[in-house]
Amino acid sequence: MRDSAYNFNSGTMSTYEIRTHQSGRTYDTPHFFILSKGLNSGRPMNQPCPNCFVITAASEPARESLYYLCLSLKTGQYFSYYLKGSVIPFISISDAKKVINTALQNNQEQQWQIKVEKLKKIIAFEENLQQQLAAIKQLKIALLRS
Repeated sequence: MRDSAYNFNSGTMSTYEIRTHQSGRTYDTPHFFILSKGLNSGRPMNQPCPNCFVITAASEPARESLYYLCLSLKTGQYFSYYLKGSVIPFISISDAKKVINTALQNNQEQQWQIKVEKLKKIIAFEENLQQQLAAIKQLKIALLRS
């Protein structure tokens, strides 16, 4: 396995595990969390919250690839098809695993790495824009208070 890329076709499905997160539990292996309830179900997070799943991976490159895969699946609304519930929508752990496994089978390593790099750049650009908007908001407040 190379550090710069993770080959999805060489057993990735057996190198990750998805479980329901229990508050206060810590994990020794590389991991991240995905939201399981609400309209943002499937959104990957670095910090746990109530109502989330934990995905553990065999290595840090595998964790990073799975994180960005889940982010792209959330952005593409692939998890929303499986939402259940009339008041608070949720996704079951088996449906979340089904979505991830299907995406893993359909991705080719080289194409996926290009997408991950582009997604990282887009996220950095988005964060920069959010910081600019926050600065503009502060400027408005300062102008109006003076």
